[in-house]
Amino acid sequence: MPRFAANLSMMFTEVPFLDRFAAAAAAGFKGVEYLFPYDFPQAAIAERLAAHGLTQALFNLPPGDWQAGDRGIAALAGREGEFRESVDLALDYARATGCRTLHAMAGVVADPADRAAAWDRDLENLRHACGRAAADGITILVEPLNTRDVPGYLLTRQDEARQAIAAVGAANLRLQLDFYHCQIMEGDLAVHLRDYADVIGHIQIAGVPDRHEPDIGEVNYPYLFDRMDRQGYAGWVGCEYRPRGDTAAGLGWLRRAVAP
Repeated sequence: MPRFAANLSMMFTEVPFLDRFAAAAAAGFKGVEYLFPYDFPQAAIAERLAAHGLTQALFNLPPGDWQAGDRGIAALAGREGEFRESVDLALDYARATGCRTLHAMAGVVADPADRAAAWDRDLENLRHACGRAAADGITILVEPLNTRDVPGYLLTRQDEARQAIAAVGAANLRLQLDFYHCQIMEGDLAVHLRDYADVIGHIQIAGVPDRHEPDIGEVNYPYLFDRMDRQGYAGWVGCEYRPRGDTAAGLGWLRRAVAP
């Protein structure tokens, strides 16, 4: 059965962020992920991971100005220096928390005429990030996002992510396959799981179309969990969904998934 990591940016929001580690462990999770840790001291996060026996599975590089609409800066003109600083900050947090995978968000490119230059800029910044991360044995991830939730995002399809991975040519650059985004843009999830197995570094799940628990909506996750096992996927599965109500009350799907 896959290893599940609770996404603490979306789950257990009934309690303050630093208390969500205890809540996730009490619910049976062995790993956690979240969008960004940068509002909290590295030592405080590391202490909670250790206290509750949790593995830090993933977090994102700083995204730029999230409130202003930034969704990453790796592809954005004039932000190269800021991106390099963000890599160093993320690596500091990764070292402190033992995190081995970081997602580098490309960013929103609103003008189609700018996309070719943005693509080249993203690749160059990914090369830098991978070079810096390699010294610590850390993997950088790229993730296609759907155009409904994030209009204008640079990467929207798995084949684009594969092209970026091949173009950068770094052994520590891999795909973050988010079934929620992939289902909205492409469908054919089991085939994508099979065909991209050689580059997948992390998987995320959520119900489609409303991004609630993975037992709600159009995706047959028990089937996909079985496919992961049969393919020998050994990475984490991040639960990046918004609970419909109380987080713990909605974890029947997890209990069924991990039952002997």
